[in-house]
Amino acid sequence: MRKAGFFDIYVNEIDRAQKFYEAVLATKLQPMDDPNDSSVEMRMFGDDFQSHGAGGALVKMQGVQPGPGGTMIYFTCEDCAVEEARVAQAGGKIVRPKFPIGEHGFVSLASDTEGNMIGLHSMK
Repeated sequence: MRKAGFFDIYVNEIDRAQKFYEAVLATKLQPMDDPNDSSVEMRMFGDDFQSHGAGGALVKMQGVQPGPGGTMIYFTCEDCAVEEARVAQAGGKIVRPKFPIGEHGFVSLASDTEGNMIGLHSMK
């Protein structure tokens, strides 16, 4: 079985997006370079890309736009209601408040400051 290795969330305003994700997920993102293109701006979610699940980054890159309808990223939470409560204050919008998904726990759906749809997932 294969599992996701990493993800990119495309943004227009990288500083604004960084503030949103740091506030909602209570984490710090780190600058990351693209070795092939110095015009690409990236902020990495803390992960070494090998120890667990999928690491990823916010990416501002020519020719790629953020928005709904693309790949959906779900962030694992202890209780997704906690992160959901931070969304509006961080400049995002709740699309669908916490709801059950049967034996797989609960999900909240939100829109970030760039218009990307994200999911917050927890077992309680």
